[in-house]
Amino acid sequence: MLNLAEIFKALGEPVRLRLFALLSASGEQCVCHLTDALDLPQSTISRHLGVLRHAGLVSRRRDGKWMYYQLAEQTPVELTALLQHLEQTDVQQDMQRLQRSRGC
Repeated sequence: MLNLAEIFKALGEPVRLRLFALLSASGEQCVCHLTDALDLPQSTISRHLGVLRHAGLVSRRRDGKWMYYQLAEQTPVELTALLQHLEQTDVQQDMQRLQRSRGC
């Protein structure tokens, strides 16, 4: 069972909330695409993904030198449903950049 305090702590930071929303909307993504989408350094994205992973919200897999992240299977459906109701300009802009991202 996921710890609610850890979940809310992890999602309480705007960059992590944006990352979670992107993964919720788009499925599995390479770190390089998330870096492009949020227009932040790879080290920043990786650090925030590590916090989300520690909270049990995302999982990762390695494919060669690239790391791919997706929502963890045990992520509460209610949490992802809540994000669908949010109208966040930042997340919409992130999604547009993610869709334009072509490669690592």
